[in-house]
Amino acid sequence: QVQLVESGGGLVQAGGSLRLSCAASVSGRAFGTYSMGWFRQAPGKEREFVAAISWSGSDTFYKDSVKGRFTISRDNAKNMLYLQMNSLNSEDTAVYYCVVYRRGLAFYRDYDSSNYWGQGTQVTVSS
Repeated sequence: QVQLVESGGGLVQAGGSLRLSCAASVSGRAFGTYSMGWFRQAPGKEREFVAAISWSGSDTFYKDSVKGRFTISRDNAKNMLYLQMNSLNSEDTAVYYCVVYRRGLAFYRDYDSSNYWGQGTQVTVSS
């Protein structure tokens, strides 16, 4: 079983930065064996993939529009996942969700409700 709690969202001006954190509580399987990621959902839109990271942290994947601006990272010793977001713009406004992939990264871009999800944290970018 996995429980996820996101934090770090807020209101920021365009061009600014935020760092999202996701704290994981895991039982039955080590945190460091799970691949993880971030999705986001803007009002009236579907939840979309943002970034993913392999269990070891050696492989990372990004939505094209955030490449070079966002960085995903993890600290397996602390059961933490992070998303550093720089050069934010209004199109980044959304609720951001932390996800644990139950079956690895084979379909990491797809929304799968059977994965473990956090409750989300709101990011609002003002122009």
